Amino acid sequence: MADTTFMRVEEVAEELGVSKSYAYKIVKKLNAELKSQGFLTIAGRINKQYFLERACYGSNKKERD
Repeated sequence: MADTTFMRVEEVAEELGVSKSYAYKIVKKLNAELKSQGFLTIAGRINKQYFLERACYGSNKKERD
């Protein structure tokens, strides 16, 4: 993954090992969560930090290792 703020659907699919169409569903769901919290969202992209937290790669990763 490149060092950017947002991840594209293709990156989400690759990271999770799912199809591109399923990655779109995930991005749409996560963006809906962010939008309900008052954040600006971009269709087809997800905030990288939020994705990593929700995909169980967040700040608790060191605790799991």
